[in-house]
Amino acid sequence: MTQVNPTQAQVVPTDAQGEDGIELLDLLTILAARWRLLVIAPIAAGAIALCATYLIAPTYTAKTTFLPPQQQQSSAASALASLGALSGLAGGISGIKSPSDQYVALMQSVNVQDRIIDQFKLMEAYKSKYRFEARKELEQNVRIALGKKDGLISVEADSKDPKMAADMANQHVAELRRLTGELALTEAQQRRAFFEGELKRTQLKLADAQRILQSSGFNPGALKIEPKVAAEGYATLRAQITATEVRLQTMRRGLAETAPEIQQQATLLGALRAQLSKLEATSANNNSKDSDYISRYREFKYQETLFELFSKQFEIARLDESREGAVIQVVDVATPAEWKSKPKRASIAASTTVVTFFAFVIWVLVGNFWRKAKAEPAKAPRQNGSR
Repeated sequence: MTQVNPTQAQVVPTDAQGEDGIELLDLLTILAARWRLLVIAPIAAGAIALCATYLIAPTYTAKTTFLPPQQQQSSAASALASLGALSGLAGGISGIKSPSDQYVALMQSVNVQDRIIDQFKLMEAYKSKYRFEARKELEQNVRIALGKKDGLISVEADSKDPKMAADMANQHVAELRRLTGELALTEAQQRRAFFEGELKRTQLKLADAQRILQSSGFNPGALKIEPKVAAEGYATLRAQITATEVRLQTMRRGLAETAPEIQQQATLLGALRAQLSKLEATSANNNSKDSDYISRYREFKYQETLFELFSKQFEIARLDESREGAVIQVVDVATPAEWKSKPKRASIAASTTVVTFFAFVIWVLVGNFWRKAKAEPAKAPRQNGSR
């Protein structure tokens, strides 16, 4: 049994550490031998990249910042409370969760993009054959963001022309104003649109109810004033005839038929009966319709009440909308940039220099190892066999 000398056991890790140190030292030696290439080549590459940036047309960036419309509590809340069941109909159409995000989405919509493309002739500027290609290019050149802390919306536009960049940024705000005027976005706008539609439908129903009521045989002139007056006039006429008949019978008990008083009452009674017969004759032609006059009159009054109610609520919504107005308050108007934003020459030159340096370091090390492998091909088999 062989005994291992403790001193020999301690030498082994020392040798391994020495081999690792020699490998690291070899790497540094290899790189130091080619220091001119590793210094001159990256600097030359950075200088070439810097010169190349002067061949790139400069890009200018313009930025506008605005405060999105703020929704306020409208004065119609108390008025809607008096509607009872109708308040639920209008209540379900309000309550936008995130209005600012919605305004950002509107400015990024195809509606706005197409109008921007047409106004600034971007298909020609971007040399796009199809409109979707121009939209993609526009999305890359326009950045719309919502500030998380201040709540402001910013629009940044890039262009080769500084004035065009400023105009594009400002035009996005103008297009947002147009869309907010056309679409019912705010609570007041939604209430106005709701009551406007209900008002139109009720107006048509009210006209139909009035036409059906007038076909019942009553005087259209009286209906124009008040349908109830026409009904009460018919009842009053019959009451007058009854009173005249009673009066005439009482007078006949004490006076002769040829008495002037009896003749006067008889003439009055005949005139009243003739007027009643005329009304009854007109009503007889529409017996099937006159039988439900009460229901028709109730329908007419119901539609009339709804029309008045919706008219008032529509006016209130219009007043709230005009006060709320979806006002877009521009904080910073985009102006033509005085200095280019792209290309960033210093950054391009520095990054090119660094990348070139590491690329040449790898190239020098790999080339050196490759030459050693060719010069000593027998080492590789021995190493593989010892494993």
